[in-house]
Amino acid sequence: MKYLHTMVRISNIDESIDFYCAKLGLREVRRFDNEGGRFTLIFLAAGDNETALVELTYNWDPQEYSEGRNFGHLAY
Repeated sequence: MKYLHTMVRISNIDESIDFYCAKLGLREVRRFDNEGGRFTLIFLAAGDNETALVELTYNWDPQEYSEGRNFGHLAY
């Protein structure tokens, strides 16, 4: 079994990229926009290690996340 990524829901791409990349030092590996599903996935890595990623999920339609709803899943 291989660990793939942890998914976190976000409500603002620019603020999230600033936090995860500028402040925590992660780097964006790839980005995927899904027009049909109305969401964007952004995958971040620590340094050159792309074996365990952080997936930021941005839903285009406004939603409020509370009480841990912003955490999505661990992927193996």
